Amino acid sequence: MGLEAQFPILEDCPPISGRESELLDLVNQMPDVWKGSSNIDINQLNAGFACALHMHQPTIPAGNQGELISHLQYMFNNPGDGDNHNAEPFARCYKRLADIIPSLILEGCNPRIMLDYSGNLLWGVKQMGRTDICEALNFLACDTQMQQHVEWLGTFWSHAVAPSTPIPDLKLQISAWQHQFADLFGTTALQRVKGFSPPEMHLPNHPDTLYEFIKALKECGYQWILVQEHSVETIDGLPLNQNQKYIPNQLFAKNSFGEAISITALIKTQGSDTKLVGQMQPFYEAQGLGRQEINNKSIPSLVAQIADGENGGVMMNEFPEAYLQANRRSRDNSDSVMAVNGSEYLELIATTGVEESDFPKIQAVHQHRIWKEIGQNYGQDASAAAIASLTKSDPGFNIEGASWTNNLSWVKGYENILEPMYQLSAQFHQYFDQKLVQNPGLTQESHYQQALVHLLLTETSCFRYWGQGTWTEFAREIHRRGECCLDDAQTGL
Repeated sequence: MGLEAQFPILEDCPPISGRESELLDLVNQMPDVWKGSSNIDINQLNAGFACALHMHQPTIPAGNQGELISHLQYMFNNPGDGDNHNAEPFARCYKRLADIIPSLILEGCNPRIMLDYSGNLLWGVKQMGRTDICEALNFLACDTQMQQHVEWLGTFWSHAVAPSTPIPDLKLQISAWQHQFADLFGTTALQRVKGFSPPEMHLPNHPDTLYEFIKALKECGYQWILVQEHSVETIDGLPLNQNQKYIPNQLFAKNSFGEAISITALIKTQGSDTKLVGQMQPFYEAQGLGRQEINNKSIPSLVAQIADGENGGVMMNEFPEAYLQANRRSRDNSDSVMAVNGSEYLELIATTGVEESDFPKIQAVHQHRIWKEIGQNYGQDASAAAIASLTKSDPGFNIEGASWTNNLSWVKGYENILEPMYQLSAQFHQYFDQKLVQNPGLTQESHYQQALVHLLLTETSCFRYWGQGTWTEFAREIHRRGECCLDDAQTGL
């Protein structure tokens, strides 16, 4: 049975594959882009504040005929349900910085913002024909003046949570987002994307998953990652000290074979995300900080925060005025506390002679206990044996990773989603991986792209956030369609 008989086939797949080699070459040729254009004097700066806005709408099988549509479109289609009356206010949030930032510049301010938009959302607004949003985002990504004030962060295409995403799919998620971004804004804009924002601030703490995650990030050209304060620890297994939270760190990972890798990490401090960013608390916190010494070199402290850019009354209603006010106060004070974006900060402190090797070393939470248990007994089953031993002796120990909240598990109670998700991933790679070795151009073909879209969508975090019900049924339906895509690929339909 062909796809059309089972569900509405995607007439236009999102542009998430087919340019792998081209894009990898481009993102790994990224020059420094901030230090030559920044108007911040790093030697005058005592502390900086870096705020990021995260924007996301999942893709769900809820069109009039069961089509895959953006949840934003679903909100417009069903305005009487729940909070769906907020559809247009949400839409305005996605584009409003294209007005706010130029207005601040005209006032003599020097604003900065980092933007993290999921691939789902970027695809969804294009699906909806919202050219107003697309044009605003294009302006923020491609305008020469805006590029001095706005930094885009990469993320997973379908807002998957890294710890429970199948390892082979981590790079697929990263690459899919890069494809989507390049299709909308061009490869020059993509080359500027150096920082990565993991969905839900969720960092893997399984040694092999974290190693492969960082490896995939670096292979895809990323130079730093934003991590939640309590998702990491020092190499000795201790919480980060007060000063360490406000400087760059080296996030280390080691797999079961003892192979090590690292990437620069900026620390998002704990707290109520939307209230902190919504009221621009990072600016006020930065005013109480000073410069720090790293390996006998002086650098400014950095307060980094991220919050949903549209969710809740604080971000929807209070953030614009608070953002305007903080930037005006920064303008009217000295140059000792200023807004600065993540890559800009890292490039500027590099001009002072600070190198990545100077940054303190950190690791994912619980890694110290795992490596103490393993000792020097590296091998394929090293991590599994250590984790089993620690879990047996300490029921509170887990390798689910850590995110913005410790009150939510992305695994427990979701076996009816996770098991099919892992199964679909295994089937996808079993069928396509060897064929891709022989024919890399396969990623441009429709049956591959149809299967890939559904695979990545099954991994969307939203399907494991609201508990069992409508959202888990969405996941099960997307999984069913993914299996059909693979069946049809194998039968040549």
